[in-house]
Amino acid sequence: MINLTNIRKAYNQGRANEFWALNGIDLKIEAQRVTALCGPSGSGKTTLLTIIGCLARPTSGRVHLKERDISGLPERFLTEIRRSTFGFVFQQFNLIKGLSARDNVMLPAYPLGGDWRALHERAEALLDTFRLGHRCHARVEWLSGGEQQRVAIARAMINDPQVVIADEPTANLDTVLSREFMAILESLKEQGKTILLTSHDPLVVESAVVDTVVNLRDGRLVGDA
Repeated sequence: MINLTNIRKAYNQGRANEFWALNGIDLKIEAQRVTALCGPSGSGKTTLLTIIGCLARPTSGRVHLKERDISGLPERFLTEIRRSTFGFVFQQFNLIKGLSARDNVMLPAYPLGGDWRALHERAEALLDTFRLGHRCHARVEWLSGGEQQRVAIARAMINDPQVVIADEPTANLDTVLSREFMAILESLKEQGKTILLTSHDPLVVESAVVDTVVNLRDGRLVGDA
């Protein structure tokens, strides 16, 4: 589904503090499977995730999505691909305080317009799916860590993305909540979603839900299993 060819990414290019976060990544992400990027801090995992999710551009190399080269597309086209193809679950959740769980879930769909009543119903249905229907109108800062993560996952699903991207999704969760998250991933996989995540957590990397583990170090692939 997603093919990366010789991806390189530099920060502060041409300056004294130039740093190459990625150094020639060739990788194929298969559809409807769970792929985990694993490696120490500074290995390039998050940088690679942002490039795959159209949140950043590579310095060089090509990104193909369903055989379409999207590497050089103008930002407005990348924005549309990002909204229609990817759902993001961030490590810190990035929920907006002061807004309800339902309003947070709806946020990624606002730029698309459409029927607001239908959007409300879709957001509430997602919250019900993740056992949060009773917290629909609660401000997100009133929710527990596990509840906030489920809101973040529901928000990632509001535009019915083909690919779910999660950056260190269990970093701030205890073992029970981490296992709950993996159960949610399994259900998303069963729905035909492609899932890409980064993690240091053995509970995630060694889970039977994960189909492929890709190891990185110093911006390079060092093997996969």
